Amino acid sequence: MHHQIAPDERYVIGRCRKHGWSVRAIARLLGRPPSTISRELRRNRCEHDGAYRHEIAQRKAQNRRHFGHRAWRFSVQDWDLILAKLEEWWSPEQIADTLRAEGRLRISHETIYRFIWRNHRLGGDLHRCLRGARKQKRKRYGTYERRGRLAEKRPLARRPAVVAARGRIGDWEIDTILGAGSKTCLLALVERATGYLLLGLLADRSAAGVRVRALQLLTEHRGRVHTITADNGTEFHQYAAIERALGAEFYFAPPYQAWARGTCENTIGLVRQYLPKGMSFAGLTQAHCTHIARHLNRRPRKRLGSRTPEACYETAA
Repeated sequence: MHHQIAPDERYVIGRCRKHGWSVRAIARLLGRPPSTISRELRRNRCEHDGAYRHEIAQRKAQNRRHFGHRAWRFSVQDWDLILAKLEEWWSPEQIADTLRAEGRLRISHETIYRFIWRNHRLGGDLHRCLRGARKQKRKRYGTYERRGRLAEKRPLARRPAVVAARGRIGDWEIDTILGAGSKTCLLALVERATGYLLLGLLADRSAAGVRVRALQLLTEHRGRVHTITADNGTEFHQYAAIERALGAEFYFAPPYQAWARGTCENTIGLVRQYLPKGMSFAGLTQAHCTHIARHLNRRPRKRLGSRTPEACYETAA
């Protein structure tokens, strides 16, 4: 009689694999067919390094088990493919559109959402893969804006209309991302037309640090930097030096108008999936930042017709 692998068996499998046991040796120990152990190792291994960890394996098995009646129209292999993308923090729409475009699977994003929330009701944690799952809202009250008082800054109203229309490559938005418990923060630069992201590590949020890191990130894109849109933070007070080095023009959005830099704000929300609020950036390296940016640049976007920012940016060269 067939029995599903239990959590304590997954613990044994994980310990045995860590000590180099073969599939057949583990099967003999547990009284299971070798094919069962092989399938368990293949289906529930970690995606990023291929290792088998019993906690992750148990979670993946539990998530896969929560099928609704509509979900049975799709095979276990189909759901394995979808779950792998969810664990990379792709949205249901990104998954559905990409799989359909590649001719691999036709499924609606609503079906994926139903599967995720059924999983949540049954105690699963797939909902944590959604961007807004842990979003905390706070009430904002109007305060007097004291930041960014610097003469001769170009207001957003003077920015060329082609920038607002996303009619060309080379118009960027810039902002900083703060961590908790240290001065270390990040600098995000997002190209408006494609959503292409550059992410840099900052030792602190000083104007000099922002200038140096921005030039390091943008120098290799020289010739594709026409404008940069920022908020009124004092960290951008050395913007004139960036303009001279790149031949670009800085524009500053009015206070409390985050929508004026919506591309950057949205992209920072995506970065927060990897680096949630309340997390310290003290142990972060530039290699980590580059990895996150590369991962996001290779995720398909609905507004790009399910193409990736990287593909759109490179083909427009």
